[in-house]
Amino acid sequence: MENQLRRAVESKRNQLINKLINMGIYKKDELHLFQLTLSDLEEEYAKAAGGKNSLRQAK
Repeated sequence: MENQLRRAVESKRNQLINKLINMGIYKKDELHLFQLTLSDLEEEYAKAAGGKNSLRQAK
């Protein structure tokens, strides 16, 4: 079960990283996207996509 959750989180992180890269975002402050947590990536995607409602589209 733990490995399944870990894979799901990694998959979601990778999806968000790819979406942000496609939007031209490669870093947040001085950190590369792969260094961010899932929560940080979700927050960054919501900002880039134009608001909280856009986060649903990323899921």
